[in-house]
Amino acid sequence: MENQIQFVQWLRSVAPYIHAFRGKTFVVAFPGELVMAGALPVLAHDLSLLHALGIKVVIVHGSRPQVEEQLGLRNVAPRYHKGIRITDTAALECAKEAAGELRLDIEAAFSQGLPNTPMAHAAIRIISGNFVVARPIGIIDGVDLEHTGLTRKIAAETIHSVLGAGGLVMLSPLGFSPTGEVFNLTMEDVATAAAIALHADKLIFITETPMMTDASGTEIRELSSHQAQAVLDSNCLASDISFYLQHAIKACNSGVPRAHIVPFATDGSALLELFTHDGVGTMISSENLESLRGANIEDVGGILQLIEPYEADGTLVKRGRELLEREIENFSVIEHDGVIFGCAALYPFPEEKMAEMACLIVNPEAQAQGDGEKLLRHTENRARALGLKKLFVLTTRTAHWFLRRGFVPATVDDLPKDRQHMYNWQRKSQVFIKNL
Repeated sequence: MENQIQFVQWLRSVAPYIHAFRGKTFVVAFPGELVMAGALPVLAHDLSLLHALGIKVVIVHGSRPQVEEQLGLRNVAPRYHKGIRITDTAALECAKEAAGELRLDIEAAFSQGLPNTPMAHAAIRIISGNFVVARPIGIIDGVDLEHTGLTRKIAAETIHSVLGAGGLVMLSPLGFSPTGEVFNLTMEDVATAAAIALHADKLIFITETPMMTDASGTEIRELSSHQAQAVLDSNCLASDISFYLQHAIKACNSGVPRAHIVPFATDGSALLELFTHDGVGTMISSENLESLRGANIEDVGGILQLIEPYEADGTLVKRGRELLEREIENFSVIEHDGVIFGCAALYPFPEEKMAEMACLIVNPEAQAQGDGEKLLRHTENRARALGLKKLFVLTTRTAHWFLRRGFVPATVDDLPKDRQHMYNWQRKSQVFIKNL
């Protein structure tokens, strides 16, 4: 029975994300190290699940270790300049061979219709082709990088048509010039260019790097693009993480709303990052991720989804959709990455200079984040702005929470006259009042 309850709670918690992500375009990039680590089949399962949920997925693979392996087999020493591979003729052949093998491995991974997995009966089609136009990097500090290139253009219209027909698109770290030349690119460059050109909703790097931390060793979970630039400029990050962050910032500054850097060491890291409040990686955004604001009619569905479990267990008095729609102007919400995680309502009683705070609810996933405190302060400020002197609450389950925040016990007789008449004697809610 406990497992059933946990399952229901989990399904309810991910439902807002499923609704928010349906029809969106995600560019998911992963390095060759992920394939070397044997994690490709699991990632294919997870991306197939995203596809099944109506998300349009473009995958971009890297090939650095595979190219190194091919060079080793040919006894060719790799050459670099300032961390960038010098792609001579031998290295280009190795890059082409590595990309060919990886393409086949990825297509095979998405073809394994195993029972009892997200791949069962999936029949997913992976489409790849000459979607990337490239140009040479050229000569840097007098060093000719030869066949090493940068993305010049992505065939966005063609890719959109493939995604619209239900396919997945795969991009390799190789690009082609209008004169027929082949250039070796970085996975990060291709993925960033694709996310920008496709107006993707998310760019997700599934990385071989550990969780990003600041100079003091504290995990970095969320950053605006401006904050991310400051972290990058501090030079406290390892070079490989810096490279990912640099491209995430570029994507966000070019119109991609969210970029994620997610270590693949955690099983199911892509799903955990996308479908849980805190995630398991670092999210970079083009604006502030969390907003506390007045509710509007479009928030009714999200508020209902938030409060229904508490209505079912008796914590809250049941509200129908029609009542909520009529009273929506009384509500404030906390929205995180497009999903409502908390709400509270304010009902003024001007004659007595009092107001009731009702329906203060925070999603269980976010209850350690201080969202309840933020909603309380916001509601108090709303009441003060109306010239009210006291805020009261009626509760059956959370008396201690309010006592710790300056509320004191009161009686029904202390409530405004109109509210006394509406008091539900069957619920026997406790009354608490706070001077503003």
